[in-house]
Amino acid sequence: MPLVLPALLIGVVSSLVLIGVSDAAEQLQHWLWDTLPGWWGVSGRSAGWTLAVLTAAGLATGLLVWRFPGRTGPDPATRGLVDPPLPVRILPGLLLAVVVTLAGGVSLGPENPITSINIALACALGMRAAPRTPTAVWVSLAAAGTVGALFGTPVAAALILSEIQAGPDPRPLWDRLFAPLVAAGAGALTTVLLAEPMLSVQVDPYRGPRTIDAVSAMAVATAAAVVAMAAVYAFPHVHRLFHRLGHPVLMLTAGGLVLGALGALGGQLTLFKGLEQMRELTAHPEDHTAAGLALLALVKLAALVVAASCGFQGGRIFPAVFVGVALGMLAHALVDAVPMALATGAAVLGVLVAVTRQGWLSLFMAAALVADPRLLPLLCMAILPAWLIVTGRPEMQIRDTEEQAGTLPGHAGRA
Repeated sequence: MPLVLPALLIGVVSSLVLIGVSDAAEQLQHWLWDTLPGWWGVSGRSAGWTLAVLTAAGLATGLLVWRFPGRTGPDPATRGLVDPPLPVRILPGLLLAVVVTLAGGVSLGPENPITSINIALACALGMRAAPRTPTAVWVSLAAAGTVGALFGTPVAAALILSEIQAGPDPRPLWDRLFAPLVAAGAGALTTVLLAEPMLSVQVDPYRGPRTIDAVSAMAVATAAAVVAMAAVYAFPHVHRLFHRLGHPVLMLTAGGLVLGALGALGGQLTLFKGLEQMRELTAHPEDHTAAGLALLALVKLAALVVAASCGFQGGRIFPAVFVGVALGMLAHALVDAVPMALATGAAVLGVLVAVTRQGWLSLFMAAALVADPRLLPLLCMAILPAWLIVTGRPEMQIRDTEEQAGTLPGHAGRA
């Protein structure tokens, strides 16, 4: 009970931070991609403009990492969604870096840095107000509030926290999750009231379960997991390649240049975090051939690897969902007997399992995306072979001790 009020406050503030950063990024995005190219008499969708803006975004982020007071924190490739709190002094630089990432068209979402920012604020203020409360409590409240705000429901927060090691705490799961669920509910409700988030996409409705659909779901999810695991295996090699440049400005400018080239190849649909782009992709499926869908998926996956490797601040969940949607549409285009809704949900499931290594979150995102409860039993079946593909294998996070110690020059050390 003593944690209910702090949990409510943390949930609301976590949502407000997310909304504020997202709104600032949207304003800058509109200026960069709509207003500014009009002044120059060029199209904001042209290959040249895409290359220029993403290269400039890399340069700007590199300068923030190198020279901004307090820097922007550890190498983002070494951090996950929920990690130990960062020092408060680096939050201004981290906020600016996130806005540049989101507005500049980089293929990353806001989830990792926004969660880190909210965790740092909650721990700093919470430990001052109640110094006897363990740091882990403030971490769990801020993480839950942020995840609830990100996905518009406290269910996602509960599922994620249930997969995190709770240590020797003997209490039942719901006792441990009570206060975090209060924070998640407050964060989700604030986001729903102020921003009306939409995670679902419009696809052809599912006709109803058939025996063959279980086989199809498992095949699509497994294939999607294999494709995503190729990116996971490439991740440390690409990370090492960029870090050989030895300076954050060089690394991030080079990364922005590569992302610009990928964006010019794949088009505007392969830019940004991917949430609005996947809705645009599914709105007119007849406009995309199988080859075109394959290109979109591969370009977006390559852009995700590059962006996460070279030092941009951002999360991998939303871009991975776009990749899954494109692969699901590709599966339906190749074998039209596989229902679109089933193929899309199963492919998103397979990609997320590989990229995040969080089974409950992957199931939740796949089920929420297609919004048809009849698919849930099939998705529960589909995750099993996909999990066998990914479990025990490398994750999309740099964990090697030497590489963590040798963070980007100009980055602060790990907290």
